[in-house]
Amino acid sequence: MCWGSIWKGGAIFWVIGEGAKFWLGVISALKGRGVEDIFIACVDGLSGFSEAIQAVFPYAQVQRCIIHQIRTSLLYVVWKDQKAFMADLKTVYKAATREEAELNLLNLTDK
Repeated sequence: MCWGSIWKGGAIFWVIGEGAKFWLGVISALKGRGVEDIFIACVDGLSGFSEAIQAVFPYAQVQRCIIHQIRTSLLYVVWKDQKAFMADLKTVYKAATREEAELNLLNLTDK
């Protein structure tokens, strides 16, 4: 099951779906209802979701949601180290500047 939010006309709609085919239908329906373009789509790792967006809105920039990226990265950290890893990782995505984030990321990879 997949949760997603779609912003249209100042409102957020929550949608529940079962896969990429469902999302292709939702995105196509949005276009049919007058959505002319999507500038940025922030998606989870659902297989085919990005492709569905690009099929309907070929100029959309699709990026993976940071929360999903963090969850995926935790799969490679042993359980006892996850709390410390998350504390270090927060210094990366909460950095005030790109340079600070890059430096914190380098420090994280050295551990």
